[in-house]
Amino acid sequence: MTATTGVHHVETRRGRYVDSVSLMQVSATVAAVEGVDKAQVAMATELNLDVLTGMGFEIPEGTGPNDMVVAIAARDEDAVAAALAAVEQAVAAIGTSTGAGGFGGEPEARTTRWAVERTQASLAVISVPGEHAFAEALGALEEGASVLLFSDNVPVEQEVRLKDLAAERGLLVMGPDCGTAVVGGVGLGFANVLRRGPVGIAAASGTGAQQFTSLLHTAGVGVSHCLGLGGRDLSEAVGGRSARAALAALDADEGTEVIVVVSKPPHPDVARDLREHAGTLSKPVHFVLLGPGQPTITAGVEGVLTALGAEVPTWPTWGVPAEAPAVTGHLRGLFAGGTLCDESMLIAEETLGDIRSNIPLRPELALPGDLRHDGHLMIDFGDDTLTQGRPHPMIDPGLRLARLADEAADPAAGVVLLDVVLGHGAHADPAAELAPAVAAARRTAGEGGRELAVVVSLCGTDADPQGLAAQAEALASAGAAVFSSNADATRYAVALVSGATR
Repeated sequence: MTATTGVHHVETRRGRYVDSVSLMQVSATVAAVEGVDKAQVAMATELNLDVLTGMGFEIPEGTGPNDMVVAIAARDEDAVAAALAAVEQAVAAIGTSTGAGGFGGEPEARTTRWAVERTQASLAVISVPGEHAFAEALGALEEGASVLLFSDNVPVEQEVRLKDLAAERGLLVMGPDCGTAVVGGVGLGFANVLRRGPVGIAAASGTGAQQFTSLLHTAGVGVSHCLGLGGRDLSEAVGGRSARAALAALDADEGTEVIVVVSKPPHPDVARDLREHAGTLSKPVHFVLLGPGQPTITAGVEGVLTALGAEVPTWPTWGVPAEAPAVTGHLRGLFAGGTLCDESMLIAEETLGDIRSNIPLRPELALPGDLRHDGHLMIDFGDDTLTQGRPHPMIDPGLRLARLADEAADPAAGVVLLDVVLGHGAHADPAAELAPAVAAARRTAGEGGRELAVVVSLCGTDADPQGLAAQAEALASAGAAVFSSNADATRYAVALVSGATR
């Protein structure tokens, strides 16, 4: 079913399922076509239909949650045609289809349980809207497969039930909201290209795990496995259920010599119990648990390197001027990664005091709904409330770029701190869009008679498909000071704001 009005094109593809992660990439690809103003390719869930309606699209009658919607707003029909061609190419590249095919000419699997039963797979990766995630994960576990649950917006009581069932069956649930994992050298979700090695990681953090493993790689040390736990696993409600299962798996793994637990700020009682449990294992366990007075991720990497007898390198930087610019104003952090945002807030508040955020360190520091404040602030653009119905900012930088332009025009902004995360699943060339935006922001501030410093935390490896060095050099050429360590980037940004560099 198709509806075209002017330069709006909305098309419903009946019974065509493609997972949400893949469709995020398709949407970003189509939105980048010349002449396209906005584009959304998504399953027709209630949430996505609300988003499409809010974007000004008229949805054909009879569209249901099992249908895929292609919605394009473009300047003319030629641009619409080019966008549709991009949709076809991107969807075909995913390798999914409807109808016959799959196993011996039989219809493709309609449930995860069916697929696991037919293939005897040991791991199922599930990325469906949150309201459907529990049933799919339950089916996989009951058929004997561990689960990586990329889906977010899953109720915590369902998470606990899934993890209890996994424990009964000797399986592992990674997630919900597990964005990163590396199993046997294979990256799942957002994942950097890493050398293999002796360090096994259990991570209640996505970008925190990527930062840790990328710095290990930079230091010449590899990873056996990185098992994601989901960001809530070390909360009081979940109690570290997957963390214990992951620790047991890594302790039994022949290729793992050292285990590391990486987490955004955990519940203190859960952290204490997990440390006690780690003492019963046969292998040494290092903890990198973010919180006030706790080591940064970079310090945690350095501790593991020292324990392994490896050299601690000088972490690479690009474009850091010999003489720091003199800036006035506040620190504005615009992040794609929630854990990197957490780490930066913890570092910054030691010097600057209160940092307002949409993921605040304390409830009283929460930003209002418009995410505005005239003081220091840091925004996690990857938070669930900002990714409903749109691609993650590691794929689509649109919201961040718009906010960067706003900060450039705000006389109260002195330093903008950004993270850029490379690897599979992320934007194919983030610097291609961010570097011109950085240069434009600095020009805008200069035209207003002030200096705006831009500091970038670049998380990636020299093996990532985007090209670490090329990304860093492009950002540095635009005037950004680029750091491979998020902690180092934050300290530099804080020093600029506080005047410590002068």
